[in-house]
Amino acid sequence: MVRENEIRENEVAVELPPATDAGLVFIGRILTPWTSRMETPRQGRHDGPLCRIEIFEPWKQALQGVEAFERLEVLYWLDRARRDLVLQSPANSGKVHGTFSLRSPVRPNPIGTSIVTLEGIDDDTLLVRGMDCLDGTPLLDLKPDRTLFKPIAPPQPGDFQTGDDVAHYCKKA
Repeated sequence: MVRENEIRENEVAVELPPATDAGLVFIGRILTPWTSRMETPRQGRHDGPLCRIEIFEPWKQALQGVEAFERLEVLYWLDRARRDLVLQSPANSGKVHGTFSLRSPVRPNPIGTSIVTLEGIDDDTLLVRGMDCLDGTPLLDLKPDRTLFKPIAPPQPGDFQTGDDVAHYCKKA
């Protein structure tokens, strides 16, 4: 069972070092139907509920061209997650794991990521399916789904070439 802040047997928490400014800026917020971690899915589903991603000024213009993509990678800040556990004991396994071997939201830098299906755009708001975060979660960044993306710019030395026959799979037809 998912829990809020209690520590399970054999879990280890550490004292966090002083925060340093990484220069992150919240560019929007994610609106979902979930208000507690207990009801939030562990992984987003592409047939899940319609969620909204609101983009703040001055970032609204950065949405230009995003409508061409079927899937997007959404990066967000899990602002209500613990940050101090180095060993965790997931309820479903009963074993202890290092934080970096889990997809738990409990992390030193709680950055979440989801691959979502873009259902539509309403002015400065994206309508998506596939989110798995709490309502009001701060948005860090949006990108076309990297697993299917081929850059628009010509290739340069060192780029992995996939060939023109597989280009732009993530673009809408």
